[in-house]
Amino acid sequence: MDNATTLPEFLPALPELFLCGVALVLLMVGTYSGRRAAGLVNWLAVGAFAVALAMVLSSPFETRVTFEGMFISDLFAVFMKTVVLVGGAATLVMSMPYMRREGMARFEFPILVVFATLGMFMMVSANDLIALYVGLELQSLSLYVIAAFKRDSVRSTEAGLKYFVLGALSSGLLLYGCSLIYGFTGTTGFEGLATAFHGGERSIGVLVGLVFLLAGLAFKVSAVPFHMWTPDVYEGAPTPVTAFFAAAPKIAAIALLLRVLMGPMHELVGDWQQIIIAISIMSMALGAFAAIGQKNIKRLMAYSSIAHGGYALVGLATGTVDGARGVIVYMSIYMMMTLGTFACILAMRRKGRMIEQIDDLAGLSKSNPLMALALLIFMFSMAGIPPLAGFFGKLYVFLAAIESGLIGLAVIGVLASVVGAFYYIRIVKVMYFDEAAEPFDRPVERELMVVLAATAIFTMFFFAYPTPLLAGAEAAAAALFR
Repeated sequence: MDNATTLPEFLPALPELFLCGVALVLLMVGTYSGRRAAGLVNWLAVGAFAVALAMVLSSPFETRVTFEGMFISDLFAVFMKTVVLVGGAATLVMSMPYMRREGMARFEFPILVVFATLGMFMMVSANDLIALYVGLELQSLSLYVIAAFKRDSVRSTEAGLKYFVLGALSSGLLLYGCSLIYGFTGTTGFEGLATAFHGGERSIGVLVGLVFLLAGLAFKVSAVPFHMWTPDVYEGAPTPVTAFFAAAPKIAAIALLLRVLMGPMHELVGDWQQIIIAISIMSMALGAFAAIGQKNIKRLMAYSSIAHGGYALVGLATGTVDGARGVIVYMSIYMMMTLGTFACILAMRRKGRMIEQIDDLAGLSKSNPLMALALLIFMFSMAGIPPLAGFFGKLYVFLAAIESGLIGLAVIGVLASVVGAFYYIRIVKVMYFDEAAEPFDRPVERELMVVLAATAIFTMFFFAYPTPLLAGAEAAAAALFR
């Protein structure tokens, strides 16, 4: 086969090939650049994400399958890769001041983030169980390392070790599920699986394999009862790493669930729907109630992340286009709120030392009113208070559930939101009504201010012009059902 015919086969995966090449080049640049390597490689990685974003957005908005059917590029992949890139780039920008202050400015960090993003891209475009597993492991291996990146910290090392051990277990469950599905269907390709399941035909072996597959994927979205790693890893990992965990990998894992369940497994919706409903209810309930007693804001955000994962699964449980659209909108908004919140957490410093207790926010409205206002916007939005963006995210997933007849699930989601509003509003109460504590260090770094301002404006004024996000989410959801 000549080059003229082979070249187009690789075009759908051009962003992935570009990120892979960039990671290898940055590794060489970092090795030979000496002391200034960390800052240089960090900004080069951000630039690479911008170029990759241009590649993703310039790709034809049509469904194309390549690499022997293992890789798919469609509107869903384009949309989710765009969200992942925004999350990854914002995390790298926010991490720069922290890494310099904490003596962690090493060029390996941005390279690991690039490799993790490459894994997420492969997850989003997976069209085969083997491709799914390879992408998931590439992401996970990078995340294990950056969770323990603060080598001198016992907490960071413990977080990395816990995540690695439990992650290895979940990978084993997922791989066992894939092997069972392959054994009873004779194929790992999504198109072949869709054909095998046509008409809802399935054996007990396939159902057991599906349960193991969902268990492995539920771990990645920190859904109950596979959430046990989340609070400890969120609290122990360096704060920029926690921000990255809460944003991009969670988006990619939800996207992978959508790709698998709305694609080849859609014919089995009657079988997996009850599993998704169960873990959604448990995630919303545990996230709402367990966060109430938390005093560490990173740990609180971990339980908040579990709850938000449960809300997203409400839309997934419907098995409909509207449900998929609701999930996509919800996770896009959630990522922006999370990035803004962690930008505020990264600005919590006294005398050059990071602090993480909620009580340390006391009187913030007097010492730093703009930061307090931004955090108020994010907290009210996460609570689902209109007209902020978070309200619309919950609105779309709950409406999809009601239209699908899952009224009880929607009611439980609303009740969990009411409970969750308590600990979000408590943070606002501490900032505005408690006696002022010692003020935080000033000024806030420029990189944090840029992320903080962009995410706050998006969250505050989303209602004024939601069309681009809604239209993109609708087209992305529709692509899943073609």
